[in-house]
This record gives sequence, structure tokens and C-alpha cells, in this order.
Amino acid sequence: MMQLAEDIQIAPEGGFRGFGIFGLEGSVSADSSGALFNLFISRAIGVITIVAFVWFIFLFFSGAIGIMTAGGDKQSMESAKKRITNGLIGLIAVIAGIFVVSLLGQFLGIENVLNPGEAVREITK
Repeated sequence: MMQLAEDIQIAPEGGFRGFGIFGLEGSVSADSSGALFNLFISRAIGVITIVAFVWFIFLFFSGAIGIMTAGGDKQSMESAKKRITNGLIGLIAVIAGIFVVSLLGQFLGIENVLNPGEAVREITK
């Protein structure tokens, strides 16, 4: 495929390449597609966890400000408490999801359920 891109007249010198690791430059080689898949899944889970934590912090502070500014209004106080509770439940659900997937994989006999590249490699054997 790289040879084909180099033969095209409009191709830059050295052929076309992807961006960063998706161009398969650096530590991930073209032969290790499982490693690239693992890297993608790992980063996606990391980003989701960070977004969940930032959202929890936002809900926690907005709930705390809501409690401080409630001024004795029971409905405002309950709404603020509900925001904090919902944020905490969401954060726990995201973190617990990783453990549930791991536990489910152990029950089903899939040892590498959190290592999807290796799991795919075992399935295709």
C-alpha cells in the first residue's frame, strides 16, 4: 500500500502517512495492530474516566453553591443535594464499570477482557 502511494505523482516524498501513532510511527509498528487497538481502548477509557471525574467536580461545586445560596428554601436545598448525589453515583458507576467488566470476564473465562488486543489475538488463533 505504501508503494502504491509513493508511485502516485501527487504523493509527498516518502508517501502518505497518518498522524502520530495512527501513522504507525514511533513505538507502535504496523505489525502490532493489537497494541494499537489496546492503546486506543486504554486511552478512551482514560478519557471517559477523566470526563466523569471533571463532571463530578462540576456537579459537586454547583451543588455546594446551591446549598449555600438556598437561604432556607427546602426545594433549592433538595435540588442541590440531588445534584451532588447524582454526580457521585455517576462517578461510582464509571469506576465500577471497569471492575464489573473484569469480573464478568473472569466468570466467562475470558482472561484478557481488559486487554482487548490480546483477546482478539486469542479468538483468531
